[in-house]
This record gives sequence, structure tokens and C-alpha cells, in this order.
Amino acid sequence: MKNAFAIVTLSALVSACAVMPQEPAAPEAAAPAPATPTPAAEAIAKAAPPGEKLPNVELTSDLFYKLTKAELDFKRGQWQSAYVTMMVLAQQTRDPRLARRASEMALSAKQGNEALAAIRLWRELAPESDEAAQYFLGFAVLGDDLAEAETLFAQRLKAAPPTGRPLLMFQMQQFLLRAKDKPAAFALMERVLKPYLNTQESHLVLAQGANAAGNAERARAEAKRAVDIKPDSELATLTMAQMLQDLDGAQALFAGFLQKYPAAREVRSAYARLLVEQKQYDKAREQFQILLKDQPDNPGTLYALGIMSLQGQDVKSAEDYFKRYIAVLESQPDPERDPNKALMLLAQIAEEKGDLDGALAWLDKIDSEDARALMSARLKRVHITARKGDLDGARKQLKEITPADTAEQVQIVQTEGQLLRDAGRAIEAFKTLEDGVLRFPNSPDLMYDYALAAEKLGKVEAMETALRKVMEAVPDNHHAYNALGYSLADRNIRLDEAFELIDKAMKMAPGDPYIMDSMGWVLFRMGKLKEAEQSLRQAYSLRGDAEIAVHLGEVLWMQGDKAGATKLWREARAKDPKNDALRSTLTRLNAGI
Repeated sequence: MKNAFAIVTLSALVSACAVMPQEPAAPEAAAPAPATPTPAAEAIAKAAPPGEKLPNVELTSDLFYKLTKAELDFKRGQWQSAYVTMMVLAQQTRDPRLARRASEMALSAKQGNEALAAIRLWRELAPESDEAAQYFLGFAVLGDDLAEAETLFAQRLKAAPPTGRPLLMFQMQQFLLRAKDKPAAFALMERVLKPYLNTQESHLVLAQGANAAGNAERARAEAKRAVDIKPDSELATLTMAQMLQDLDGAQALFAGFLQKYPAAREVRSAYARLLVEQKQYDKAREQFQILLKDQPDNPGTLYALGIMSLQGQDVKSAEDYFKRYIAVLESQPDPERDPNKALMLLAQIAEEKGDLDGALAWLDKIDSEDARALMSARLKRVHITARKGDLDGARKQLKEITPADTAEQVQIVQTEGQLLRDAGRAIEAFKTLEDGVLRFPNSPDLMYDYALAAEKLGKVEAMETALRKVMEAVPDNHHAYNALGYSLADRNIRLDEAFELIDKAMKMAPGDPYIMDSMGWVLFRMGKLKEAEQSLRQAYSLRGDAEIAVHLGEVLWMQGDKAGATKLWREARAKDPKNDALRSTLTRLNAGI
């Protein structure tokens, strides 16, 4: 059964005024004032906000006592008695600030009915309060009390000056997006906005409302009307693109708009992001560069260009953009921007260039208040320490990390396994990961690493069992399908099954160059040399990895293009002089470079 206080109504609260025992007018010794005034008492003591009419309420000792007791009850978790007291006092004093305090108490206690009762009283006592009206509208829409909300929306729009109506229209749209009955909310919009259909904003709001109600045709028609009213409006054009629900159509819309209005920054930004989504990276980069020329210190544009340069393997440009991004944030701090991701990328770039001290310097700048970023930085520091030849020091650093949860414990095990594997200590790496799997058997990531370590030692049965467990736990883990398919292809067994596994991985991640490499390798094993070459060339164009170069070189060698193969193997040696695949391939083919 619900607590009686949970279903109290405003009329019941008013009636309670007559029967509630009245506290005596206590002397100061009986009810000492707290060192810090209570919220309600402090509100009464303050002057009225500009433009708001408030009753002249004297903060008597009796009133002060009741307010203080209510606040203390509320702090002790007794929200019901505190709420009732505030409501009664609000009725007696006609002070809207006490009704507002009652609504805050009810909201804090997650009591929607009581909060709405208090907000209604607050509006009654302060009909001119915009804040009270907004609170009420929020509750009315969430409770599907759209009739009462409609009256208030109409009144607010009618009372507002023409210059203030657009903001109110957009506020109405935001409120109505929360309504459960979207078609009813849209019908309300149509009725309320009927007197203002000569404005662009009314059609933008109707477009969003129709879209939320599932009426795509009407949404496009309203967006078009907004564009017709003001053809140079970026907001109208962006809304039209949203309502088209067609990426190619939106792209054409943006391109045409920018030809007429090249200074339209918001549309150009949206156009650039759309091109990225469609994987048209060169065109997207052109748009971001135009944006950067207009605003050279825009952090969002700098970061986007950094990411796109990395995707295009233009590491030098990526490094320059990220450095400028960090410099801008250092000179103009922006809480909406996270420098840590760029710092990690700069550390990665420095590490890949062999500048290990530079990588450590970037890691030193990671914000220590961001626990996740700090953990990533510490693990990266461990890797770099090992790369500098101090494996024992790296493992010592790992032991000094206090993991916050199971996920971080798993990360530490994975990192130690990788350190040992990279150091050529394959047996120790396998044992470390095997122990980790026993401790954390439900971690697919750890199981995957264990599978790779098993494969390294020729424990192919253990590897396959582990990878199939990963597939069972995470059916869309394309890495597991690719790893098993590649292993089968590399051993030149069960090639049809290998092809199926790699094909499945490719469908999950069609742009992954490593999966393309696996597909090329299994096609090579199946004797389909031309198809293999095509897949491997595509992979190498996306990622100039040494092992992909080795595979492509062997395909060319077997087709008689020994010069092309030699060129690729030299590139692989330059990238990774100690590459095992290159060494074994050259030995097997008796090829010299």
C-alpha cells in the first residue's frame, strides 16, 4: 500500500492547515537559529527578484521555527512532513518561494504527484513567473496533460513580442518532444502555431514535430516552407537535410547551398561530417581546411583534420594539427573539449617515429583527474619503458598500478602478456595469459589474447577452442573470426572454412585492412592469385603494414613479378627489420633483397 503522504492532494493540504498542531511561538533559546539560514528562510529574507511581486512576509520566530524544523526533517530523510509544512506555510503566507521549496523537496524525493501539486500552487501564487510556468509545462507534457499545456503555450506566445516568439516556439518544441503521444503533440503544435505561419520558425518547429510523430512527408513539406521563407537560412537548410533522410540528397543540398552561400559555416561543418560518414575523406578534408582557413584556431576543426590525416596516413600533418589543437586548448581552456585523446595520439605518433622520450613527454600532460585517461597513459608508459629495453622496469610499473575494477585488472594482465610476447618470451606470455583466463574466465578480450599466445607456441587446438569461446560470448567480434580464418589459411588447411570465417569478419568490418589482408591470403592459398592481389593491394593502400607488404610481395613473386615483390619486401624491411613473416618468406622462397 502507498504511503498516505504519497497521494496527498492540494485540497487535502489546505484542509490540513486547520487540523495540524501548531508549534508554539518558541523563544530563541528553544529554537536557536542555525549558523547557515535554511533555504526557505533565506528566500523570505531576500528581496524580490526584479519584476516579481512577492507578499510582505515577516520572518517571525514562529515562522522561522517551522521552516527550520521542516528543513531539518528533510535532511533526515523525512520528506513528507517537510513537504506538508512548506505547502501549508505557502498557503498561509501566499509566498510563492515556499511553494517552490515544496516542489524542490518533492522532486528530490522523486514524488511526481506532490511536485506537480506544489508547482500548481507556485504558479497560482506567482502567475508572472516564467520559471514556474516552465516547471509546470515540463510536468504537464510528461503526464500527457496536453490540454492545460496548450492553453499556457498559446498564452505565452500571444503575450510575447514578435522578437521573442521564436525562442518560445523552440522551447515548446523541446517540451513536446518528451510527450508520449507524439501525434497529439504535433496536433497541439499545429493549433498553437496557426496564427504565426508567416514565420520561418513555426515551420521549423512543425517539421520537427511531424518528424517525431512519424509523418516524414509532412516533415519535409514544413522544412521546405521554412527554406522558401528564408532561402539563406542555415538552420532551415540543416533541418531540410535532416528531414530528407537520404545521405546523397543531403549531400547535394549542402553542396548547392554552399555554392550560393560559401560563408555558411554550420552547413559546411555538417557537409564535412556527412562526407566523413560516406567515407569520402579527401572531399571532407577539403571542407575542413576551408573551415580552418576561416577560423585557424577552431579546436573542433583542428581535431577533425588530425583524425582525418591519420586515416589518410599523413602522419606529419596529423601531428601538426594535434599540436595546434593542444596549444589552442592550453591558451583558451574549454571544458567541452578533451585534450587527453589528442595527447594519447601524439604520444602514439612519437612512439611510432622512435621518439620514445617525446612520447613520454606527451603522456606527462595527461589530466590526472581523468581516471580512464590516466590509466591509458600509465599503460602506454609501461609499453614505452619496455621498448627502451627495460622490461623489468615496465613490469614493476605494472605492479605499482592499483586497478579500480575488474576491467582494469584484465587490462594489466593483457599488457603484461603483450610485453612478454613483444620481448620474444612467448612461453612466459602464454603462461601469464593462461593464468589470467583462469582468474577472469568471462573476459572475451583476455581470451582472445590468450588464443594468439597459444597460436604463437603452436598450440592450435587451444587457440581454436579459445577463439570459438570468444565468438560464442561476443558473436559480432570480427577479430575472432578473422584470427581463426587467417590461422587456418596460414597453415593451408580447411581453406573453405577459413574463407567463410574471414568473409564473415569482412561483412562485420568491411573497411578493416587487416581483414582484407587475411582475405587476400586465403585467396592466395586457394590459388586465386588475381583476386588475392586485388584484396592485398587494397589492404596495403589503407594500411602500409609490413606484414601486408610481405603477403602482397609473395603473391607478386608467384605471378612472376619478382621486381615488384622485391620492392615491397624492401619496404617491409624498412618498416620492420625484425619482421618474422618477412624473414621466413625470404628463406622459404630463397629470395634475396
